[in-house]
Amino acid sequence: MAIEEDAIQGEATADAPVALPAHPIEERLEQLAELRKEALHAGSEAAVQRQHDRGKLTARERLGKLLDEGSFVELDMLARHRAHGFGIENTRPLTDGVVTGWGTIDGRKVFVFSQDFTVFGGALGEVFAEKIHKVMDLAESVGAPMIGLNDGAGARIQEGVVSLDAYGGIFHRNVKASGVIPQISVIMGPCAGGAVYSPAMTDFVFMVKGTSHMFITGPDVVKTVTGEDVTQEELGGAMTHASKSGVAGFVAEDEESCLEQVRYLVSFLPQNNLDDPPYFSPADDPARRCEDIISLIPDAPNQPYDMKAIIHEIVDDGDFFEVHQMWAMNIVCGLARLDGHVVGVVGNQPQNLAGVLDIDASEKAARFVRMCDAFNIPLVTFVDVPGFLPGTDQEYGGIIRHGAKLLYAYCEATVPRVQIITRKAYGGAYVVMNSKSIGADLAFAWPSAEIAVMGAQGAVNIIFRKEIDQSDDAEGRRVELIEEYTDKFANPYVAAERGYVDDVIDPRDTRQVLIRSLDMLRTKREQSPARKHGNVPL
Repeated sequence: MAIEEDAIQGEATADAPVALPAHPIEERLEQLAELRKEALHAGSEAAVQRQHDRGKLTARERLGKLLDEGSFVELDMLARHRAHGFGIENTRPLTDGVVTGWGTIDGRKVFVFSQDFTVFGGALGEVFAEKIHKVMDLAESVGAPMIGLNDGAGARIQEGVVSLDAYGGIFHRNVKASGVIPQISVIMGPCAGGAVYSPAMTDFVFMVKGTSHMFITGPDVVKTVTGEDVTQEELGGAMTHASKSGVAGFVAEDEESCLEQVRYLVSFLPQNNLDDPPYFSPADDPARRCEDIISLIPDAPNQPYDMKAIIHEIVDDGDFFEVHQMWAMNIVCGLARLDGHVVGVVGNQPQNLAGVLDIDASEKAARFVRMCDAFNIPLVTFVDVPGFLPGTDQEYGGIIRHGAKLLYAYCEATVPRVQIITRKAYGGAYVVMNSKSIGADLAFAWPSAEIAVMGAQGAVNIIFRKEIDQSDDAEGRRVELIEEYTDKFANPYVAAERGYVDDVIDPRDTRQVLIRSLDMLRTKREQSPARKHGNVPL
């Protein structure tokens, strides 16, 4: 026994580990603190100053304005790139040029990434993209909005094709999350080349006047290829994309007001496609009559009026958050509340092109309708539409195909849908604007409504052409026939007789009618046929 014990002790002595130098936990914590400090100041002081001189905030300053104070939890703060070539291996800043993580807006969870222009000009490399991939995956898996603050120079040239592949990973995730979680892109600096496609696939795009730009190819390339002289602002500035291309849904004067707008938008959106939009107890009386609404509609059917004034009068506290305010202004789209519940509002705008539907208006409204349907936001549609815009430009530009997008969007929408016909509802455009025939749950008309194939003058000129030509007083006979047609058809009662309109209402009761209707429809359930997806006419 003694021999065995000695042997065991001998083995233990022989195998005893070598003593290592002590590293007190305090030293390790100091090292961690130094690394975190380095990460928080990844960009040089000079780069930060240049950012401020341009009127721009840094990546972390932006997150401080966007998120509730103290709510941000950062991921991958200590990440560094692992690329080699062109000397990039000698510069490996922490964060690798993008800040990612999650936080809250008004107490509700959101995921974020904020590109840091002070590090590599915000250019995207492999690790940069991996950080974004990770936070996008988390956002989708837990069901929370994804907000991207974009301020970067595109793909990191030193990393070559790796950067391009990394962009593909972002695009793929954008599509996978589409209609599942709200995706919001905020353009706060340059966004060019492949970098623009991710924002284009998200639900909402914000831009800032003077400092944010989006384009596929910059002014220098345009000059070389086409000979056109164009500035960055003219080519891809905020006002260009807000008023001409329709890429930007919102424009702000500065970064702070832009981030406030983003916070406000989030207050209308659900966390994901399985949740309802947030409810806020209303201060506005649901039984309030809209007494001033009568004065907003002119007596003459050919006189314009402001549909937005109608909307402001009806919704809670007159609060209407318009999307694409400066593009396709012949139609109005935006978010509001009725009795504290979020609604999406679409309305023809008689002040612009008499409220006709054209290519841009159809695309604008179609995208908005599909967004509302994806995120369980009921739709209220105000109709005053004389038809589709005629002309070769529209026909050659594909008004048939583009107009079909809006028709398709309404037809496929399964959220509660209510139509209010205020005045003109003519022809195919009436059908497209959420009529009962394409699935509206309820349709109401004001006494001023005119529901017909076309306007009285055009109808009379076609139907009674011979009679007018043969009359001794052609013009007088035309006026008589127009009055007769108007009395007989330019009203909502023929449609009401057939049930195409559920009721003709006093305009002053519109708010009450909408609130009661949407309350009834709140438990609506509609199952679509099993299919991979529909083939929307893109």
